[in-house]
Amino acid sequence: MHRDWIFPPIFGYDRTIMNAEDWKIWLSKTVREVMAAPDFDRYFAVKLNRPRAAMMLTQHGLFSRHRRDCWAYLSANCPELSIKQKILRHEYEEVIKDDYTDRGHLELVIRQAEAVGMTPEEVNSVEPLPVTRACLYAWAWITREKNWVEGMAALTVTEWSNDDRLLADLGGGHATRSARRWMEDLGLNWKHMPNYKVHSQADEDHGQMFLADLERFATGERETAAKQAVRESLDLFRIFRGGVAEAMEKIPL
Repeated sequence: MHRDWIFPPIFGYDRTIMNAEDWKIWLSKTVREVMAAPDFDRYFAVKLNRPRAAMMLTQHGLFSRHRRDCWAYLSANCPELSIKQKILRHEYEEVIKDDYTDRGHLELVIRQAEAVGMTPEEVNSVEPLPVTRACLYAWAWITREKNWVEGMAALTVTEWSNDDRLLADLGGGHATRSARRWMEDLGLNWKHMPNYKVHSQADEDHGQMFLADLERFATGERETAAKQAVRESLDLFRIFRGGVAEAMEKIPL
């Protein structure tokens, strides 16, 4: 459970401090509550054929591509060089290369789309669903217009949705549960799903990157604001996946 450590009054002030471990515990609890919501049960219960799987993957691809804009907004708003450096490292791994791929993570979506009959051109030209567009606009607003601490909290928390260690009893993280659906319904295996394979591992590391920064900068009123940004971001994540589930169900099997 989340713990607030209350220190004795010093020079007439009470200090309430949330350290990195406290943030880890609070974020874990909050993410688990959201990932157990009916919207996600519905999303992962949709039986797939190739057109449905293509929609699932390409709408996620739009989400992933849009994160690059959001991290850039955060970097522009943030005055702290150490955090700018972390963002650059994070984005280098996402866009350029990391331990899993030499071409960036968006290329993984294109490769995986081949398994459901899509060309790179089709992947790159896909249109967002109305619910996808609305959620992407909202994330852009949070990271561009709100305080940078709120933007940092809102962005980092969505990566926790892929943490199999945290979500094992719920069936695993988003990437693992999506991959299982592809395996059961389409008869594919991990070699056909490079995007899910990588993100079932890489986001476990990315999710931990900013805990120390939340301890350092999300204090006082900013702690309350950062927590609210986390909740709002997870609400968007839930709404986004629920909207994709509804759209997939409308595609005939």
